[in-house]
Amino acid sequence: MTDFLLELRSEEIPARMQAGARADLERLFREQLTAAGVSPGEITVWSTPRRLALIARGLPQQTQAVREETKGPRSSAPPQALEGFLRKTGLTQDQLEERDGVYYAIVEKPGRAVKDLLAEAIPAIVRAFPWPKSMRWGAASISTESLRWVRPLSGIVAIFGEELVECEAGGVASGYVTLGHRFHHPGEITVGGADDYREKLRACHVIVDHEEREGLIRSGAAEAARAAGLQLVEDEGLVVENAGLTEWPVPLLGRFDPEFLEVPPEVIQLTARTNQKYFICRDSGGKLADAFICTANIVAADGGAAIVAGNRKVLAARLSDARFFWEQDRKTPLPEQAKKLERITFHEKLGTVADKVERVAKLAEWLAIEGIVPGCEPALARQAAELCKADLVTEMVGEFPELQGLMGGYYARAEGLPDAVADAIRDHYKPVGQGDEVPAAPVTVAVSLADKLDTLRSFFSIDEKPTGSKDPFALRRAALGIIRLITENGLRLNLSAVRPELAEGQLKATETGASTGSARADELADFFADRLKVQQKEAGVRHDLIDAVFAAKNKDGGGEDDLVRLLTRVHALQAFVGTEDGKNLLAGYKRAANILKKEGWEGKGVLEPHTGEEDPLALVDDPDMKEVVAARLAAKKTLSYTPEAAEKSLIDALESAEPTASAAIAAEDFAGAMAALASLRAPIDAFFDEVTVNDPDPAKREARLALLDRFRAAVHNVADFSRIEG
Repeated sequence: MTDFLLELRSEEIPARMQAGARADLERLFREQLTAAGVSPGEITVWSTPRRLALIARGLPQQTQAVREETKGPRSSAPPQALEGFLRKTGLTQDQLEERDGVYYAIVEKPGRAVKDLLAEAIPAIVRAFPWPKSMRWGAASISTESLRWVRPLSGIVAIFGEELVECEAGGVASGYVTLGHRFHHPGEITVGGADDYREKLRACHVIVDHEEREGLIRSGAAEAARAAGLQLVEDEGLVVENAGLTEWPVPLLGRFDPEFLEVPPEVIQLTARTNQKYFICRDSGGKLADAFICTANIVAADGGAAIVAGNRKVLAARLSDARFFWEQDRKTPLPEQAKKLERITFHEKLGTVADKVERVAKLAEWLAIEGIVPGCEPALARQAAELCKADLVTEMVGEFPELQGLMGGYYARAEGLPDAVADAIRDHYKPVGQGDEVPAAPVTVAVSLADKLDTLRSFFSIDEKPTGSKDPFALRRAALGIIRLITENGLRLNLSAVRPELAEGQLKATETGASTGSARADELADFFADRLKVQQKEAGVRHDLIDAVFAAKNKDGGGEDDLVRLLTRVHALQAFVGTEDGKNLLAGYKRAANILKKEGWEGKGVLEPHTGEEDPLALVDDPDMKEVVAARLAAKKTLSYTPEAAEKSLIDALESAEPTASAAIAAEDFAGAMAALASLRAPIDAFFDEVTVNDPDPAKREARLALLDRFRAAVHNVADFSRIEG
């Protein structure tokens, strides 16, 4: 078995592309070898700014001989079928093998040298490489058929064992020679193979293993901070990026003018990180320190003093810009900034950002007035909502969009606005992702919830919903944010109260004929159900149980849309269906439902429990159906015969379980409701074992079907068991 080394050297590969390039190189290499009948084993892929390297261990010297057999037409088939098969295989009829009246094409492919296979695979890999951005270069670039690479390809090292794999790609021939560090060892290096590649490059100031460079940056930056009595602000993304920018990383600590610390610390960190790829530090008190750590690519003779001085000047210029933005923005109060939002279109059918802000302000105030967000002062909720988007027109957010909300909070505090308002402006975008913290302050919760609810109901009202592959307005993220805000803060909000047709300021949508109403409300409810399933899946909650509870009736007779109550109900249901009583009751329910379906007893909803005093017959328009319902209602109330023991037992159990379950649901004691259902398990089992439902006597048959319908309705009062799998 033999090891193989491949190095593809070029001008600088952007750091952000290196991880994907490593994965693509391994994938393409495996595909090429697998297609040739070679199963590659251990593969290591490294990257530096100037090279991609792959080492494959334990490759065979020779591929296995392959016997390929292709089934053809029957020997009795028309001549045209045989002619087509011969053209396809490139064989003649006397080369075919006939077995049991069927022709077979047998092709024996002898083994071939893996070295030759690699010589063909390398150019194919280079040409198929899927760089996010690539270029052509040199005289050949006038042709669209010329090689594309991320930067001009300058060298290929391909060594199988100790033998050169001779190949060529884009005019670059393979060889044994590579280059060391651009400054420390700019000359050529002759590589012997996979075994000495890493150490030969290390001797020439190139650490080819990207993970090793990351470790050196991580530890070196932390040590530089410790030596100065500071604490490094860890930033793993910056570690990876700096490792992708250097071949011999040397972290160096520098200082900047302490006067810049008057700028918000997030601005300084973002300036240093985004523009210069610097780490920042904190002092012993946890405050931002006037220090930065840059990563040099050389070991400087002066210990890095000149490098630090140059970087300090560049950072000072960036921080001066940030300080200018900070000072300029503070000259204009947030209410004045907010007026500029009238000039920014939110969506052509939904008006301006100012229109959205007004909708959010009304909704936030309503959430406070109705007590949906406990402890929230309505006036503060409206004030915060009216100013929450004002920083979008500031110079600082224009330069650093990532700081939207955060800068608004700083400006609000600088203007002396209440802390609750400043905090709400700062945090109203949260939670942004699944791992983001969820606000708990009442005013912040009200504004954040109102903002996301308005986004959802507004876009649903104009029929701009996410598709399977696209979600341009981040509505899925907004829905998950709403779910987390409601559930983690225990808010009692019926989502039907913020239906799409209640969205205001959508005159254009109405004029263009965008439909609103119950259909949009149903779509939004289904959308929330889907998002809830995604969120709860990680917590181990079954999606079918969420469906079952969503379809159940709430205490007001509508569909369940109080998320806190819904999840409490789901968890109780999941616990119940995991018990023996739950499993057996589900089996009994499905048996009853199947019988009722077969006999045409779908119920049409008229035998479901009702929370009001309405007459069930008043809900039926069809005269013929009225007679059927009347008969079924009568059958529920009186029996014209003496019921059998198991039948009487089920009737008595329902008489007890129905009010108990209903009372438990009204009190939101869903575990108690499940316990009431559990009392039906033995009676329904006995009923099916001992009672003939389809009795020859029509009266008995009708009464027993009505009893099963009553059982089904009692179960549906807790959850729609028809949606439960299993």
